[in-house]
Amino acid sequence: MEARFYDKLSNGAVKCALCPHGCFLRNGESGLCGVRENRAGKLYAESYGRVTAMALDPIEKKPLGMFLPGSLIMSVSAYGCNFTCPFCQNHHISRVSKDIDYKEYTPRDMAQAAKELKARGNIGIAYTYNEPVTFYEYAADTAKLLRKAGMKNVVVTNGYINPEPLASWLQYIDALAIDLKSIREDFYKEAGGSLSPVLRTIQTAHEAGAHVEVINLIIAGENDSDEEMDKLSGWLGSVSQDVPLHLTRFRPSYRYTDREATPRSVTERLAARAKRNLRRVFY
Repeated sequence: MEARFYDKLSNGAVKCALCPHGCFLRNGESGLCGVRENRAGKLYAESYGRVTAMALDPIEKKPLGMFLPGSLIMSVSAYGCNFTCPFCQNHHISRVSKDIDYKEYTPRDMAQAAKELKARGNIGIAYTYNEPVTFYEYAADTAKLLRKAGMKNVVVTNGYINPEPLASWLQYIDALAIDLKSIREDFYKEAGGSLSPVLRTIQTAHEAGAHVEVINLIIAGENDSDEEMDKLSGWLGSVSQDVPLHLTRFRPSYRYTDREATPRSVTERLAARAKRNLRRVFY
């Protein structure tokens, strides 16, 4: 599938305009995400329709605590990510190549699968597990069909997306769980991105009327200071004190297998700080 949001340059090169990385790609090269490839001067979304995981999950698992609580939603993933977090909790599908096992589903097939699960309580599809920005076109095409069927679309994302594709996406997305890894730029550099585009996505999605909840993965010794939580929750409170914040605990994974799991006492302490600025804090 030819990708959306890219510019054709001279000598067959292209510049991806989907996310703030703006990857410059010569013929045969792939972007940082590993799934958007220049083929003879055209950019292709090569993971389109390649589904690596499907599951019927509680909506709270996304995590979404205030969006139709108690309901179930079909979770769908592809592979790839536009970040390179050394602490990735889903690296088995986000940091892999096209050699991963997958099954092909057209958007119509996927929408039909979601509708068939309505009898079991399914409300729609959550595009999740790996970064859905990397399979933007597939999520968008499927979401359009699901919206016509009166079902819900949820995105679980790092929020690293440019304004134009985000605005297009928000026509069909009902709820977003956005990962705000830290309020520090140096932390985002380690993750392979930058902070301001993520803040912009949270603000834009909220102002557009989508349901937004924010996730902050707490890693002991990395982003667990009181000062950082004061600043993060203070910024989020400036968007709205009613935006839910989920403080989740890190577990050893990927390149951080030598780290200890975050103690619950840490998230409890930080939740108490966050509640000074926010009305809805989950931990």
